[in-house]
Amino acid sequence: MGPTRFFLLCFITGLVLFSMNFDAHEGAEFLVGGKENSWLIPTSPNGLNEWAEKERFKVGDVLVFKYDSKTDSVLEVEEGDYKKCYKMKPIHEYHDGNTTVKINESGAFFFISGANGHCEKGEKLEVKVLSQKHSSPPPALPPKDSPTIFPPPALTPAESPKSGSDVRVIVSSSPLIFLIPNLVQVFAIKTKLNTQTEERERDSITDLKIRSEAFISPLHDMANRSRLGLHIWICAVLLLSIHGHSFYLPGVAPQDFFKGDTLRVKVNKLASTKTQLPYSYYSIPYCAPNKIVDSAENLGEVLRGDRIENSPYEFQMRVPQMCNVVCRIVLNEKTAKEFKEKIDDEYRVNMILDNLPLVVPMTRLEKDSPIIYQHGFFVGRKVQYAGTKEEKYFINNHLTFTVKYHRDTQTDSARIVGFEVSAFSVKHQYDGDWTGKNRLTTCDAHAKRMVTSSDPPQEVENKKEIIFTYDVDFQESDIKWASRWDTYLLMADDQVHWFSIVNSLMIVLFLSGMVAMIMLRTLYRDISKYNQLETQEEAQEETGWKLVHGDVFRPPVNSDLLCVYVGTGVQFFGMILIAMIFAVLGFLSPSNRGGLMTALLILWVLMGIFGGYASARLYKAFKGTEWKSITLKTAFMFPGVAFSIFFVLNALIWGEKSSGAVPFGTMFALVFLWFGISVPLVFVGSYIGFKKPALEDPVKTNKIPRQIPEQAWYMSSAFSILIGGILPFGAVFIELFFILTSIWLQQFYYIFGFLFIVFVILIVTCAEITIVLCYFQLCSEDYHWWWRSYLTSGSSALYLFLYTIFYFFTKLNITRPVSGILYFGYMLIASYAFFVLTGTIGFYACFWFTRLIYSSVKID
Repeated sequence: MGPTRFFLLCFITGLVLFSMNFDAHEGAEFLVGGKENSWLIPTSPNGLNEWAEKERFKVGDVLVFKYDSKTDSVLEVEEGDYKKCYKMKPIHEYHDGNTTVKINESGAFFFISGANGHCEKGEKLEVKVLSQKHSSPPPALPPKDSPTIFPPPALTPAESPKSGSDVRVIVSSSPLIFLIPNLVQVFAIKTKLNTQTEERERDSITDLKIRSEAFISPLHDMANRSRLGLHIWICAVLLLSIHGHSFYLPGVAPQDFFKGDTLRVKVNKLASTKTQLPYSYYSIPYCAPNKIVDSAENLGEVLRGDRIENSPYEFQMRVPQMCNVVCRIVLNEKTAKEFKEKIDDEYRVNMILDNLPLVVPMTRLEKDSPIIYQHGFFVGRKVQYAGTKEEKYFINNHLTFTVKYHRDTQTDSARIVGFEVSAFSVKHQYDGDWTGKNRLTTCDAHAKRMVTSSDPPQEVENKKEIIFTYDVDFQESDIKWASRWDTYLLMADDQVHWFSIVNSLMIVLFLSGMVAMIMLRTLYRDISKYNQLETQEEAQEETGWKLVHGDVFRPPVNSDLLCVYVGTGVQFFGMILIAMIFAVLGFLSPSNRGGLMTALLILWVLMGIFGGYASARLYKAFKGTEWKSITLKTAFMFPGVAFSIFFVLNALIWGEKSSGAVPFGTMFALVFLWFGISVPLVFVGSYIGFKKPALEDPVKTNKIPRQIPEQAWYMSSAFSILIGGILPFGAVFIELFFILTSIWLQQFYYIFGFLFIVFVILIVTCAEITIVLCYFQLCSEDYHWWWRSYLTSGSSALYLFLYTIFYFFTKLNITRPVSGILYFGYMLIASYAFFVLTGTIGFYACFWFTRLIYSSVKID
């Protein structure tokens, strides 16, 4: 088959697939109830709607009502009249006994009986109609002796993805290799289709997956019979892979809510920037449901201290509520003290609705500044009145929730796109004794008396009565579900990040100029001169880096330890690089709480194979033979130090009875990841690396070490190492400020695009500063470059730790000693990891540089 016929066949196949999506739908008739004379009082109260839920109605379908026209009728009504069985204002009224209703548009349709008392007993029907774009064509019988290709069965709404479930990448049963060339087109089409509603995307994905399975299966059989069939199969796979938009980010499916659907609010931890010790919501006597149910948390959430539980706060979608009483409590000395401690430490309450965190909108003082959002609301506040030293504590016991939603005009469903709150302290009052059904005089829905201020406030004292109440309002929003996190992640100070990048690029340009000067001028001149030396007298007059060619590749002291640190650095580099790529692509969205932490742990474990490989390769280059010993050190040294510090810090958190303490089960999981997966992978990598041939040095090493001349003070190891760490730290310190703020001041950080650029700049800076200083060291006839190259760029971790000390005293308001120990303990682990990462980058840069220059000269 020539290329012309092949592409023509692809074009025809594309038209066939295209027509499968846009064929006209001929309406089907549905006999209401499924049989004759079913429009009557059903045997079960919801029998007619149970029948409707099993069917799939589309635009163009016809509903047929069979009934006795003398005693009954059919009324089409609005939704509100349907719920109340109100018959006085019908949209349409039918009395003929054989009523046919054609559906001309998508949406919800409501029918009730016109006979007295019938609707109240269940003779009513709700029909939900999908648009043509959401429906698939009905099955058609094929002719005899022809290949049977049935269209996919229709999916009911109950089979659509549930909220909170992961949306996977959908790939047909065809070989994956045919999909690879089209990934660019898939992402381009996904960008174009982002303007459509997410519900259509989800239905189309499901539809296309089923169609691809039904369509490709017979083509696969024909492909085995002829070359023509093979080309058809390839075309079908290619076209389906281009047409189907099979990716959805950030990995959580949307949920549609109709008016009146129940919305359940979940509570999360109590968090404080003063103590950095999270506590569970019910650690203080807040109102609790009859049974507290914990939500399943992933590994990252547990390590963050999240404890997600159910709550007594329940709303009805798009049904405003006012002055709902949650519960009433009377404080004693113990509970009053607990509330006061949390108010004193400025704890904030975190809640979740439809996977969105509760936020408090706050306006900046600057004019035209965007609204910023604070995580959660404060438990209360402490007040000291003028002229007195007495301090009083007031609790926020009235919450005014605002739920923002985006409505689909076709189906009248809605999706939640915002969850905000305003908290007030109100001393509620009522008449008579408390019975649980009292009407409050300070907040009355019937009198339309709303809470708009904390006057008078509710004081926290022994034997004080506190009544917890809430309002909820619903606001329609133009924000689409896919963009609902944009307001939370708003970056008002992006100019600072650009300044950081420009500043770092200046450093890179400066170092690149120096490296270019060394490589293009100095090295070129030196190598040319050295290669032109012919006489022994000239060779004896050599000066510069070539003099140490016989010692430059002599193994350093503590070479085993260097191999361990290099392998660990490779493991860190792989972990951060892959995590950064996934974050930039949007897979580690904040909507997946704990996802970043979980991904880092899993990637660290999996990268163990590369860490073991790198350490074993370098160890064999040093003529080592005990590869198992070096493997054990690589697998246990850094994780052992980090785990020991973590264990001590966790014990301190346990002592404070904080929810941030890692439970035994999670600790066991961490140990299993370490010993059960990471250690074996390190051994596998080391085995592979040690089996490889040893790296050959460009020049031979002398048996007797050369004496190193006395060095100038500015060429001493300590000075050059400390100087070398300044520039890498300078490239990242501005971005470091935002990272520390997100960790310790509980703010969102989702600017991974900037962070990835800074990470690349960090790699280039570490490599170039190490090469420059390594060249100066070799020119001064000092061949001890192995450890110095690692420590030169690795010393940036020292400046990082010093900056965390500065940040602690200038930006944080931590008062408890335990909280301070936690801060410096975790920052010590982070600085240690940064040292290993940057040191490894610098080492490999210098390793490549020395092998390059010494392999470029003639050595007798």
